[in-house]
Amino acid sequence: MAVQTKPRKDVYAIVTEKIVEQLEQGTVPWRKPWIGGGVPTNLLSKRPYRGINIMLLAMYGYEHNLFLTSKQLKEIGGSIKPEEHPQIVVFWNFPDEEETEEENSKRKAPILRYYTVFNIAQCEGIPKEYLPKAREKVHTNTQVEDILKGMPNAPKVYHKEPKAYYNPLKDYVNMPKQNSFVSDNAYYSTLLHEIIHATGHHSRCNRKNLIEMSEFGINNYSHEELVAEIGSCYLQSLCDIEDEFEQSAAYIQGWLKVLKNDRRFILSASSQAQKAVDYVLNEERIDLK
Repeated sequence: MAVQTKPRKDVYAIVTEKIVEQLEQGTVPWRKPWIGGGVPTNLLSKRPYRGINIMLLAMYGYEHNLFLTSKQLKEIGGSIKPEEHPQIVVFWNFPDEEETEEENSKRKAPILRYYTVFNIAQCEGIPKEYLPKAREKVHTNTQVEDILKGMPNAPKVYHKEPKAYYNPLKDYVNMPKQNSFVSDNAYYSTLLHEIIHATGHHSRCNRKNLIEMSEFGINNYSHEELVAEIGSCYLQSLCDIEDEFEQSAAYIQGWLKVLKNDRRFILSASSQAQKAVDYVLNEERIDLK
């Protein structure tokens, strides 16, 4: 009976899927308003990663691009946080020289392999002497903070992950830590963008497109993103914040496609954005007809 061997994972496919996965979420991962944490480096050996690994590890936007293997983590007494998934590091493996069937010569056939690492943000129990020092203090924008304090039924804002998003199912906003952004304005403009998303919750403006957006590229998704971008721009102008939030090429292409096919798209998005802003500011307005 022939012995079945476990199929070898296609490392090329894994790398491609990682990048496409990030792009399909709607943002180009290396174009974020928060700092990527420097060149990805191994926490213990201090050796920087090279080649495609720089992109693979930097694309997640961690506050500090410091990684280590599970074995290294165990050696220093740390552990992996629950439900955290590893990142991959690829390398070329040069096996021993083998006799080829086609020609009577010896040839090295390098094979692309990978191993996994975890960012320090995915770990706990790492001794303090291994961790980087905290960055400089940030400055609070009192105008934005006052607006958010006055917002009725405001969502909770957490800083648990190095990602900016609004979770409509659990009704909360997550933001990277403020000191990981390139500027205070970048932090607050991104925060306002996510707050506008939160106004779409059924307990607030009950925006249909927020509730129904489930796939990148569909009209509802593009519409909701444009509402959030326009609405955040309104609020930024009130708070004297220069717009530093760069939309990805994927968003822009999606908007252009819909705008060409629906002339009412921009007017509808603008109207929804104004309602969202009015909700945040706790204002009631009479629409002129």
